[in-house]
Amino acid sequence: MPRVVFWKEGAGEPCAALDAEPGDSLLDLARLHDVPLHWRCGQGTCGTCVVRLSHQGQPGLVPVSSKERNVLARAGFADPERQASPEWPDRPDVARLACHCRAGDSELTVYFLAR
Repeated sequence: MPRVVFWKEGAGEPCAALDAEPGDSLLDLARLHDVPLHWRCGQGTCGTCVVRLSHQGQPGLVPVSSKERNVLARAGFADPERQASPEWPDRPDVARLACHCRAGDSELTVYFLAR
């Protein structure tokens, strides 16, 4: 069972370390366990659940849906070149939407903005 660790920006320690099933939505995990990750719609249209991810498989490429690409670009997290690409770099400095990301088979660290 993979572990998902949530870190709030600027915090000295994680705010949650949860056991997850592969495929669990990061936003659903945060909501179910009262992680203070800001979100509004849960559908990938508002852009408020921005996170950055760190895991063992990085760096690499990850498929990103056109919806997520457009929302992140509108929020200023993707330049036009990246927005056009269906695969993005999978690195801790690349913004993603928690509602579009899922737990994998290994430990995942999720960093989110303090709001």
